[in-house]
Amino acid sequence: MVVIKEVSAKAISDSRNEKTIFIEVKTTSGNKFSASSPSGKSTGKYEVKIYKRNLEGDIKKIKEFKEYFSDDIIEKFDDLKRIEDILDGHVGANTVFAFESAVLKALADEQKKEVWEIINSSVRNEKKFPRLIGNCVGGGKHSEVKKKPDFQEFELIPAGKSVKENYEINIKAKEKIKISLEEKDKNFSGKKNDENAWVTSLNEKEVFDVMNETGIPMGVDVAASGFYKRKKYSYDNPMLKRDVEEQFGYISNLIKNYNLFYVEDPFEENDFESSAKLLKKFPDSLIVGDDLIATNSKRLQKAIEMKAVNAIIVKPNQCGSLLEVKRVCDLARENNIKLVFSHRSGETDETILADLAFGFGADFFKSGTEGDVRVKKIERLIEIEKSLKK
Repeated sequence: MVVIKEVSAKAISDSRNEKTIFIEVKTTSGNKFSASSPSGKSTGKYEVKIYKRNLEGDIKKIKEFKEYFSDDIIEKFDDLKRIEDILDGHVGANTVFAFESAVLKALADEQKKEVWEIINSSVRNEKKFPRLIGNCVGGGKHSEVKKKPDFQEFELIPAGKSVKENYEINIKAKEKIKISLEEKDKNFSGKKNDENAWVTSLNEKEVFDVMNETGIPMGVDVAASGFYKRKKYSYDNPMLKRDVEEQFGYISNLIKNYNLFYVEDPFEENDFESSAKLLKKFPDSLIVGDDLIATNSKRLQKAIEMKAVNAIIVKPNQCGSLLEVKRVCDLARENNIKLVFSHRSGETDETILADLAFGFGADFFKSGTEGDVRVKKIERLIEIEKSLKK
């Protein structure tokens, strides 16, 4: 049982050097537990606002509300509803996520458990660990250069025997990709974007040619809403416009020609129909909804009814409720939809994402390939894996 005594909040810098929220709770035991929230750069319009109005306003509101949490009792995961009931409508998604994460850490400490055990202790016996999705080459909104791929992320998804092995495979493959980019991209300088993926001036086909040399299953985050304008997909590299049917044909050819294992947000965030059509044509590939679903159980239900996806991205701060994350994960598993727990482009040292992914039984874990704030999450997953193999 955890009794919250004090709550404090402040602003810290994320990996993009932008401000995000850090929350600390103090329990009656005298111990303090803290958590911070990431922030996305490529955000869909169906995401919950990260702050009610702004970060400073949320910090002020937490300080005003701290007496509401005094002596509040949290005994299990579902008791987070008490926190959500108090904060509902007063603060944004980042604030609720950081608050709930700090409370979960306090509860785990009180019960002498790991955070993932508070969510689902039965996974200890299942020992199901997610496959890593490693972002190796970047484009879209994550790469701030003029000439770049229109697609946002180009990923490798190894199928090794352990999280540690898959991490090592991705690190080595990324270095090989660097050598190929040096040979094939005259503009390549070894620069990395805000998710530590290689920055290149190649277009998506040329990137796939490079990635294909690794022999590792490939994935892509098209993030199509980012370049969908006036009912056309507006490409810059090379410059051309595709209507919905042309986009469908283009994505289909890429899946077929490069045997793509994973395709995220190939259409704009309202187009369930095209996504369903693509899944029907390529049932053996993962057709993944991120902006399409926005970690929202109602949108997931619509996707299920339309058979629009067979995998979804789960970003806890997208919905600002760990209880909603649970609803999304439960609904997905009931309908054989794969779970992909994902970082954001603006990250912090916070590692609870790994506990959430393992606790909720994620099939995949998307946390980049390198960079301190991303590797720490992978290392936490490796730590969990190692502890259960003893």
